[in-house]
Amino acid sequence: MNPAVMCFDIGGSFIKSGVLRADDTLQPIGSVAMPARDWSAFCQALHHQIADAAGLLTADSPVALSAAGVVDSRQDTILAGNISAFAGHQVSAELSRLLGRRVIIGNDADCFTLAEATTGAGQGADSVLGIILGSGVGGGLVINRQLITGAGGLTGEWGHGPITRTHFDYRGQRIELPRLACGCGQQGCLDTLGAARGIERLWLHLNQYAADSKQIVTDWLAGNKRAIQVITLWSELVSEVLAVVVNTLGPDRIVAGGGLTGVAPLLTLLDEQLRRRILRTTTQPLIVAGQHQQQGGLLGAGWLGRTLT
Repeated sequence: MNPAVMCFDIGGSFIKSGVLRADDTLQPIGSVAMPARDWSAFCQALHHQIADAAGLLTADSPVALSAAGVVDSRQDTILAGNISAFAGHQVSAELSRLLGRRVIIGNDADCFTLAEATTGAGQGADSVLGIILGSGVGGGLVINRQLITGAGGLTGEWGHGPITRTHFDYRGQRIELPRLACGCGQQGCLDTLGAARGIERLWLHLNQYAADSKQIVTDWLAGNKRAIQVITLWSELVSEVLAVVVNTLGPDRIVAGGGLTGVAPLLTLLDEQLRRRILRTTTQPLIVAGQHQQQGGLLGAGWLGRTLT
């Protein structure tokens, strides 16, 4: 039987912890504030939560982390703009020495995808593409229940690159779209227009005043014409880029996570737009909502930790 895995989900504000038991069930442990600028305090926070879970662990239980940012397992680094504590550290090697346990780290979108492919909405599929549509656009790829990590820890980053169109025809009207500067240093990334903030930027560009993405979606559901225009353009932008990814990778299933995917009609619209643009012909939905929206990071970290057992 596999030993239990101590799991952490590391974000810019909080550290969530849990234990993936030997019977494959997740036991939540707790949540504490993330000391985003203090490496020593971060290590102590992990140490205290491991102590809280001591009764569930064995001497050979590994530690697995799901972390926001670019996780480069080959260089053993994490690049996260809002977590400076990781800078300059060989993260898993140093944590392993400090905690006295084997440590493995995965990107949070990768861990979400692994959780969904193993026990969630992607279970049973040979290849699963995870897509995140929340504050940003990200993703991960799992093939035969194995997480695929590319050079530099970069796989599934379909939100980046100068890839968005500059104009659309909407009901006979030509609409020019801006190519916005992205935090990654490029211009025209889908991340700038495809996430929740992107919906707000589209609204501002088309209507010259600001609105919240939740309100825009609510108005779209109510049949508001301006909101329909924005959401239609958003779905076309996102589905065009996603179609290239699908045609390239050929996933059996796409599992969606992030705040935008909690609105079922929005996900249905995106799926319909996507299936119009891919080479594969299917009458069945290709995009499905993830089942582990809240615990995907912890669960994925746990399954990643199992590779150490």
